[in-house]
Amino acid sequence: MPLFGNTFSPKKTPPRKSASLSSLHTLDRSTREIELGLEYGPPMMNIGGQSWKFDDGQWITESGGNASGRELQRLKKRNVQLEEENNLLKLKIELLLDMLTETTVEYHLMEKEVEDIKTQHRRKK
Repeated sequence: MPLFGNTFSPKKTPPRKSASLSSLHTLDRSTREIELGLEYGPPMMNIGGQSWKFDDGQWITESGGNASGRELQRLKKRNVQLEEENNLLKLKIELLLDMLTETTVEYHLMEKEVEDIKTQHRRKK
């Protein structure tokens, strides 16, 4: 006889309700588009009074915008400069990490040599 009464027997779970109570899944695509307004265009946003539209994988200005051709060229040139600077900094970081690794290895080798010398010196005594 168990100490606390009957053996473990979990309650049966009630059956689940249907996944969707909506009948929208029975409608064909064109009816759903008409009923629900699923006819939507490309994503759009408004930033600083300038309207942008996402088209063919790129954001393009919907209106002419305030940016002039010179400003656009200046921004592109600055972007290229920043990318080159970023690449140079990545290279410098990689070089510094290599130098740090080499120095750490040399330190560990020297530390091992010192321990070996101490061990040999103790044996001689």
